[in-house]
Amino acid sequence: MGTIEVILTSAFSILIIIITLYFIVKILLLAYKRKEITFRKLIFLSTTFIFIGLVVASTLPFGYEKIMNYIY
Repeated sequence: MGTIEVILTSAFSILIIIITLYFIVKILLLAYKRKEITFRKLIFLSTTFIFIGLVVASTLPFGYEKIMNYIY
């Protein structure tokens, strides 16, 4: 019950996460070019943010499914 809602909600949430990660990495690259952070810190922060974004995006459908089950 409610699978199309879960798919749409997950798709829009994943889109928001991808846009957010894109701009975070863009800001980190800008900080690296201005010599505000080191290359090592750039790689570490970029990898960390991308990993966290992937974990959140992969667990969202399960969370939304549980919420929809409670509603219906």
